[in-house]
Amino acid sequence: MKKKSSFTQSMKAVMWGFLGVRKKSGLQEDVASLSFVHIIIAGVIGALIFMTILLLIVKTVVSH
Repeated sequence: MKKKSSFTQSMKAVMWGFLGVRKKSGLQEDVASLSFVHIIIAGVIGALIFMTILLLIVKTVVSH
């Protein structure tokens, strides 16, 4: 039985993917249960957050 996932579960899966510390069993569970649309949206949001953090770090370092 396929279980539907929430957007927060998709966001967690994408964040673990960004860190690169995902177990193979966790990946297989995600593939079976996560929505493709949720993964795409979570990936875009995660990339925007990552880029914003990098820009803030660079701005802070350059300004000093």
